[in-house]
Amino acid sequence: MNRTQLQPSERLNRLRLARARRVLAIADIRASIVPLSGLIGITVKNQFGGEIGKVDDIVARWSEVVDYPPLTGLVVRVGRRRAFIDIDKVEILGASQITLRSAKVDLRDFTKRAGEVILGKEVLDHQLVDVEGVQVIRASELYVAHALGTLRLVGVEVGVSALLRRLMMRRIRAQAKPKRVIDWGDVAAFDESSGSVKLRASRSSGGIRRLRPSELAELLSDLDRKERDGLIEALGAEVVADAIEEMDSDDIEVIINQSDPEIAADIVENMEPDEAAEALRDLEDEKRQEILDLMDPDKAADLEDLIDYEEDTAGGMMTTSLIEVPMAESIAEVIKNLRKNAEHRSDIDAVVVVDEDGNFMADIPLFDLLVAENEDVAISSLIPDGDDDSSQTVNVDDDVDKIVEVLTSSRRSSVIVLEDGIAVGRILADDVIDAIIPEERRFRFPRLLS
Repeated sequence: MNRTQLQPSERLNRLRLARARRVLAIADIRASIVPLSGLIGITVKNQFGGEIGKVDDIVARWSEVVDYPPLTGLVVRVGRRRAFIDIDKVEILGASQITLRSAKVDLRDFTKRAGEVILGKEVLDHQLVDVEGVQVIRASELYVAHALGTLRLVGVEVGVSALLRRLMMRRIRAQAKPKRVIDWGDVAAFDESSGSVKLRASRSSGGIRRLRPSELAELLSDLDRKERDGLIEALGAEVVADAIEEMDSDDIEVIINQSDPEIAADIVENMEPDEAAEALRDLEDEKRQEILDLMDPDKAADLEDLIDYEEDTAGGMMTTSLIEVPMAESIAEVIKNLRKNAEHRSDIDAVVVVDEDGNFMADIPLFDLLVAENEDVAISSLIPDGDDDSSQTVNVDDDVDKIVEVLTSSRRSSVIVLEDGIAVGRILADDVIDAIIPEERRFRFPRLLS
């Protein structure tokens, strides 16, 4: 069946329209949606029409379990004071008028309470993560509406048109454009002062955690330092490490250098050894040592050994994530061992077989294990007669040309690195590609089996 292929701009428009329909699916939301800029500056009146002051900002309360933050009150400028009016005191809130329920109002000075955010000051014009669209956005306009029984923040608009509209008369600013609204449930926001992820509601946080490493890498690269640190803290070092491995070396260096040393150490510790060594190799000596000192001693020692190899040699390109098994071990036991090392699946495409002295004997592809007819026999039974290990191995000091030669002649997805007959690492095909293609021309493909 032939299907019409949408151009990127068309797909984006369809995505925007789909989102708008979700925001406006509930009738009372559709009827009451109001842009924040249309409320700023409007005169607040009591029930008899007496003027109280002008709206200076709107306050909402974040919640980890609610997709649409409820409004808690208005910041109203009364003379030289900034007073707070609780949202429960508001009878009507719209682009044309804001009316209170009573003539008697407690105009206490505004002080932000724990869990609250000032929308105009702390969210408008600030960075957000659009989880559904997988991009970093900047809020050009915010929208509030009656929803789920109260006034809530329901959406955000991006783009130059919204910015220009805010420069116009309030009557024009108040004109909502629902088809351009991104549903707030698809947004992750940040605390203005700390940068921590302020809203981790069901859809936004779940969406971020479902992003592919390459998509998360793009978000991390686009965020400012404070917001990036907040996202790293929310997601955890293990998730972030997978994403950072998809970045260019310059971006990795920036993130490692700008992150708190403890956070940087956690990230590096969770990266694959070859990627971690490459990241550390690009740092200044003092910064590198600071991070290594904060890491697990055994992992730090392994990385120091890798860093000591020249970058353009097999030793400098290899990962030390290997699964080594003795020749007498059964295929069933080897498969069980593989399951325990699932976290390193992107670096493991074969199993290294060694003799009783630890010398390299063979590299058995995972496919051969999968199709073995009898799992009770020793893995040595899968070693082909007359197998020449030189056809699938290189030495730690071999250069890129030698590695490419062995990789292409063996027609495998990786080669084993030997030092004095001992397997010390593995070089994957994608690492070879990275070594021979200039970084600016690379296209990152997911690793085999990842």
